Amino acid sequence: MRALVFERFGEPAEVLQLRDLSVPKPAPGQVRVRMIASPINPSDLLLIRGTYGRRAEPPAVPGFEGVGIVEESGGGLLGWRVLGRRVAVLNSRGGNWQEQVVVPARQAVPVPDDLLDEQVASFFVNPATALVMVTRILRVPKGEWLLQTAANSALGKMVIRLGQALGFHTVNVVRREAARQELASLRPDAVLVWQQDDDLSRLLRDQLPHVSLRYALDCVGGKLGSQVISCLGPEGRLLVYGTLSGEPFVFSPRELMVNSRKIEGFWLSEWVQRQSAWTMLRLFRQIIRWMRRGVLTTEVAAQYPIEQYQEALKHAQACGRSGKVLLRFG
Repeated sequence: MRALVFERFGEPAEVLQLRDLSVPKPAPGQVRVRMIASPINPSDLLLIRGTYGRRAEPPAVPGFEGVGIVEESGGGLLGWRVLGRRVAVLNSRGGNWQEQVVVPARQAVPVPDDLLDEQVASFFVNPATALVMVTRILRVPKGEWLLQTAANSALGKMVIRLGQALGFHTVNVVRREAARQELASLRPDAVLVWQQDDDLSRLLRDQLPHVSLRYALDCVGGKLGSQVISCLGPEGRLLVYGTLSGEPFVFSPRELMVNSRKIEGFWLSEWVQRQSAWTMLRLFRQIIRWMRRGVLTTEVAAQYPIEQYQEALKHAQACGRSGKVLLRFG
């Protein structure tokens, strides 16, 4: 079988190589999945660069999620239940960018036939993150306002649609005028175009003078993420779930002292480890329902066969890209 392997950390286009590997054999409690497709997510690129929260041990194969068919079980009730079925492959340690992958049977989630492969490929990381953050961590009430950065991302668009479905409003921060136009079809409540020299709180006051923010999401960090804090009203909460800028927060402690603001962190991988099997089953069912309603769906920009991985990587990292880039197998 073919696999994309990196033997050292570095830029993905430089360190990834297409290799021929032996087909893996599942142990008891595991299954072997023939992969159909897997997205190129920011977390995958961070893993290859060695800057992800959990470091891989090269040589390693990236790929945290995807879709495939279970072709072999190593034994166990869960393995037999999913044998022969199409599943969302939730690979918490990476490894889905190959034609055959072995994962614990509990991480192969059966999906209904009416969901397209392209949607199942991105079944978990963004949909679960968006849903858990707004409904289980922040618990944004109906009628309240939530500000988010990187609002034109796949996850950001899900948050906009969740707000419309659940009854809360969104202030959506982007960094390009073209991104504002990209969001227009979703009819968001408000969009702020922030440039490096702008004051985000002033932009907010100018455009939405009567809005008091109690909730915010940030995946950028750096100067923009730091300015989000001053936009929060009394007892406002900022939930941080990414570090796209690679830069730290810089702000005065008084930003937290005044109005009793709070900053919290969220990492889906750690959250999942603390949940029961029943909680995860309920979450999977919720994701499927919201996907069917078009709320947690993922726009796909392009799909590339595994041998064209260099073109896929370039496209996935292109500025202004709209939608996920998928790798296809076999």
